[in-house]
Amino acid sequence: MIISVASGKGGTGKTTVAVNLALSIKKSHPVQFLDCDVEEPNAHFFLKPNICESQPVFLPVPEVIEEKCTYCGKCAEVCAYNAIAVLKDTVLVFPELCHGCGGCQLLCPEGAIRERGKRIGIIEFGSSDNLQFIHGKLDIGQAMSPPLIRAVKKHINHTRTVIIDVPPGTSCPVIEAVKGSDFVLLVTEPTPFGLNDLQLAVETMEKLIIPFGVIINRADIGDRKVHDYCEKENIPVLMTIPMDRDIAIAYSEGKTLIETQSAYKQKFIELFEKVQNEIK
Repeated sequence: MIISVASGKGGTGKTTVAVNLALSIKKSHPVQFLDCDVEEPNAHFFLKPNICESQPVFLPVPEVIEEKCTYCGKCAEVCAYNAIAVLKDTVLVFPELCHGCGGCQLLCPEGAIRERGKRIGIIEFGSSDNLQFIHGKLDIGQAMSPPLIRAVKKHINHTRTVIIDVPPGTSCPVIEAVKGSDFVLLVTEPTPFGLNDLQLAVETMEKLIIPFGVIINRADIGDRKVHDYCEKENIPVLMTIPMDRDIAIAYSEGKTLIETQSAYKQKFIELFEKVQNEIK
């Protein structure tokens, strides 16, 4: 089973939920944790895995063989991301826009395009007790994270319960991270921004046809509009976490919720059982 933990809005407690869920169930269910928030991975601060392996990730970008090129423009025509521009007697390649799909090389009638690897980041592998851990780190200055997220997800272990910490928002990195999930936990907060971004996240999951439920963090601030929205749309609220200064202090010190307040371990186990029932 693959459970993704997402949020339309950053800073809602997505990593808190993902990490504590993983730690709460790891003894009864072997867990693999993927931190796909590759622009700012931080789950390792709480899971404290022993990193045993690291490998670079390269994106294949086109390189034009000028002596073969006839400047027909086919490569620019097929590129959906405008990463290639063909002028009268030269071809311009913009690696920052390239998604590495390989279409230009495949469709070049003269075979005038080869691919070279452009490093975009690294993947690190580790473990902590009965938990497998993988995360990606996007290199500084790189603008495109979905190829690195794809590289991380290639290592999914289907013999384990997989928990994915998803990037915030509803754009391409989120789509790439949640794709193939059995269930998505949407973490939100009861504020106007929280509600607005939750609605965007819900629309995204509905388009992807992935079942989902909501967790409301800092549940006793703001108003009841998030609750009312979920009730109106028949969206299950699977867990609420109150506003608690002690939780915030523990987070700032790199401590988990179940480590500082052991009663939450049972609550996260019950959350996992609710997810299993929703899938059934």
